[in-house]
Amino acid sequence: MGRFVKYILIAVAVLVVVLLVAVVAFFLLFDPNDYRDRIATEVKTATGRDLVIEGDLGVKLFPWLAIELGRTELGNAEGFGAEPFASFDSAKLSVRVVPLLLHREVLIGTAELTGLDLNLAVNKSGRSNWQDLLEREDAVAGAAPADSAAGPAALDIGSIRVAGANLSYDDAQLGDHYQLRDLDISSGSVRAEQPIDLEGSFSFSAKPADISGDVEFRATASFAADAVVELSAVVLDAKLNGVIDGGVVVPVSFKAPLIRLATEQQRAEMGELELKVLDLDIKATVEPFSYASDPMPVATIDVAAFAPKSLMQSLKIEVPEMADPNALGKLRMDGKAKMTTDSVQLTGLTLVLDDTTFKGELSAPLGDGGLYRMKLAGDHINLDRYMAPTNEDAAAAAAGEEPPLEIPVELIRSLDAQASLTIAEVLLAGMQFADVEVGINNRNDKLRINPFTATFFDGSYQGDIQIDATGDVATLSVNEKIQDVSLAPLAKTLFEQDNITGLVNGNFVLSGRGNNMNDVQRNLNGNVSFTLKDGAYEGTDLWYELRRARALLKQEPAPAATLPARTPFSTVSATGKVTNGVMQNDDFLAELPFMQLQGKGSVNLVSSKVDYALSARVFDRPELVSKATPAEIADLTKVVVPLRITGTLTEPKIGVDLADAAKARVADELKSRLLEKLDDGGEENADGEEKEKDAKDLLKDKLKDLLKR
Repeated sequence: MGRFVKYILIAVAVLVVVLLVAVVAFFLLFDPNDYRDRIATEVKTATGRDLVIEGDLGVKLFPWLAIELGRTELGNAEGFGAEPFASFDSAKLSVRVVPLLLHREVLIGTAELTGLDLNLAVNKSGRSNWQDLLEREDAVAGAAPADSAAGPAALDIGSIRVAGANLSYDDAQLGDHYQLRDLDISSGSVRAEQPIDLEGSFSFSAKPADISGDVEFRATASFAADAVVELSAVVLDAKLNGVIDGGVVVPVSFKAPLIRLATEQQRAEMGELELKVLDLDIKATVEPFSYASDPMPVATIDVAAFAPKSLMQSLKIEVPEMADPNALGKLRMDGKAKMTTDSVQLTGLTLVLDDTTFKGELSAPLGDGGLYRMKLAGDHINLDRYMAPTNEDAAAAAAGEEPPLEIPVELIRSLDAQASLTIAEVLLAGMQFADVEVGINNRNDKLRINPFTATFFDGSYQGDIQIDATGDVATLSVNEKIQDVSLAPLAKTLFEQDNITGLVNGNFVLSGRGNNMNDVQRNLNGNVSFTLKDGAYEGTDLWYELRRARALLKQEPAPAATLPARTPFSTVSATGKVTNGVMQNDDFLAELPFMQLQGKGSVNLVSSKVDYALSARVFDRPELVSKATPAEIADLTKVVVPLRITGTLTEPKIGVDLADAAKARVADELKSRLLEKLDDGGEENADGEEKEKDAKDLLKDKLKDLLKR
C-alpha cells in the first residue's frame, strides 16, 4: 500500500511539473492578439458584420481564466450608415479553470462591461438593424443538431457590472427617438436558482415628446428552472422633465413587492403596486395577464385623498380665487382600471370631490385623436362655492372690468368626448336644481349638450345647446324651454326682486356668432316666446294709476290709494323676433281682472333696456270697482289709456303716457264737435240745389266714417 501511495504522489508531482511548464510556455509563446484577425473572420462568418478590435487582448490562465478586451466595434447592418451597431471601451471576464474542467462548474469572478454604445434603428420601410442577426440565428438553430447528452454547466458569478453604457433607438418610420445615457448596472453574486440583487441608474430622453429624466432602481431577481423570472422588492425613483409645461420637474416613485414573469407562457403577475406622482398616492392590485401580443392588464386602483388645489400649485397652474377658500380641498377615487388596445377604462368608479360623491365610469384613449368617455351620477354639489367671490364680481362689474365669458373654442377643437352626467341636486347662482341630466357629445370641432334637463322652482327646464367651432369664429345655438316655473323665487334669486308672482313658460330658439358671450349677444338672432299666468306685479297698482291719471286730466283730486299696491294678472304673453341682439315684440298681450293691455316694444338683450308702448282698455264690467265712482267707470271704459314701459328688465318703469292721453282727449272733443257741425250743416242745406246736397251728404258720410274709426 505504501509503495502504491508513493507512486501516486510521484505521478501527481510529475503532472504538476508538466502543468507549470505548460503555463510558462503558454505565456512565453502565446499572444492572444495574434488571433484578432481570426476572431474577426469568425464573427464576420457568423453575423455578416465587421468586428474591429482596437484595444489589446489580454489572457490569464491560472487559477483564473481571465480575458480582457479593449476598444471593440461591431459594424452596422447594410443600409444603416457607418455608425457602429455596438461598441464598448473594455470588457473583462474571469473564470476558475479547475472547476470548469473537472466539474463543469462555471465559476466567474467578475464580469465587467464599460463604455457600451448600442445603436438600434428602424428604417422608413420598417426593417431594423438587428433583424439580420435574428434571421441568421434562426437559420443556425434550425441546422445545428441538438446535443441532448450534454447538460448545462453550473453557473456562479461573483458580480456583474455595466458602467457608462449608452443606448439609442431611432425609428425613421414613426419619427421617434429614444436614448438611455450613463446606464450603470451592478449585481451581487449570480448563482443558478439563487436570488440576484440588482441596482442601477440611467438618464433618458424621448422625442418628439420632449420628455427626459433621471432614474434609479433596485430589485432582487430570481430565475427558476421552469423559465420563471421573479423580481422582488422593486423600487424605482425618477425625476421627469417635459411631462408638464413650465419646466416642472415631476418626481415619481414606484414600488412592487413581487413581479413574476412566466416567459414560456408569456404571462405576468404583478400583484400589489404603489405609485407616487407629486401629491398623488396610488395603490393598485393587478390581475395576472398575458403579454404575448398587446398587454391588457386589469387592476383595482385606489387613489388616496389629496388636495387638487395643492396639486395645481405644484404644477404651477394658477388657482382661481373661489367663493369658498376650502373648495378643491379633497379628491379621492377608487375603481377598476382596464387597458384595451386603444384606451384605458375605469369602471365601478367612486370619485369624491370635497362633499360630492360621483359613481360611474371613465375611459381615455391611449393615442392621439381618441374618444374620451364619461358616465357619472352624483348626489349633490354646490357649484357656487367654486365661483369667483361675489365681492370681486360686484367690484369688477362696477368698474366695467368684468371680462366676458369665453367660449372654450380651443378645447372643443382639440378634444373628442362623449359624456353623460346626472346629479340629484345642484346649487348654482343661488338656484336649487334637482334631477339634473346633461349629455355631452363633442366631435369634429362641434359640441352639443343634449339632453340638458332639470327641475327648479317647481317647474322644469329643457335645453339643446350647440357650439360649432369649425370656423374662425364659433357659432352658438340654443333651443331652450322652461315650463311652469314659479316667478317669485326666480325673480328673487336672479334679480333680487320680490315684486312678481305667478308661473312662467317660455321657448327660446336663438343663435349667434362669437368667441365670447358678449360678441354672441351682439349679433344674436332667432325667436322667443313666453307666457306668464296667474300672478301679480307687486308694488304697482295699475288700477289706481288709471284713476289717478283720469283725475289729473279732469283736474280733480287724486283718489285714495289701496295698499299694499299690486296688480294681479291672469295671462301675459308675447312672441318676438331677435335681430342683432334686440328682440322686437309686436303682439304683447296682458289680461288683467279689470283691463286688457296690448302693444309692442323692444328689449335690448345686451343692455337689458326695455321700451314698450301699450294701450290699456278697461273692461265694461271691471272686477276692481269697489272704490271707483260711476263717473270714473264711465270715463275709463270709453277711452283707451296709453301706457309706457321703460327702464331695464331688472328695474322696469311703468306709467301712463299723459301726452298720448291728452292727445286722445283732444281728438275726442274735436271729433264730437265736427260731427255735430256736419249734422247741423246737413239741415241748413236741405232746401239747396239737389247736386250740392248730394255732394255734401256724401262728404259728410265719409268724414263720419273716418272720425268713428
